[in-house]
Amino acid sequence: MSPLRPSTVFVSAILAAAVLAGASISASAQVQIPGTGNRLIQQNDLQALENRLQRQQFQEQQQQFRAQDRVIVQQPQPVVPQFKPSCQTQAIGTTVLSNCR
Repeated sequence: MSPLRPSTVFVSAILAAAVLAGASISASAQVQIPGTGNRLIQQNDLQALENRLQRQQFQEQQQQFRAQDRVIVQQPQPVVPQFKPSCQTQAIGTTVLSNCR
C-alpha cells in the first residue's frame, strides 16, 4: 500500500478536529436559532470535508487497483514433449526399407 499523501493527512486532521468540535451539533441542523448560524456553516463545512476526503480516498484506491491490474505476470513456456518417429531401416541387398510407426 502506498504511503498517505500530505493532503490526505491534512484533510484527515481537519476532519477529526471538526468532528470533535462539532460533536454536539445535530445532523439535521436546519433550524436557525440566533447565535447558532456559525454552527450550521460548520456542519456544512464538515460534510463538505467528509465528502472530499471520501472522494480522495476512493480515487487513491482506484489508482492502486489499476496499478495492480497493469502488472503483467510472465507465464513460463509450457514443456511439450516432442515425439520422434520410431523408424526402423533395413537394408536388403540394394533395397532400403523403412518401417515407421
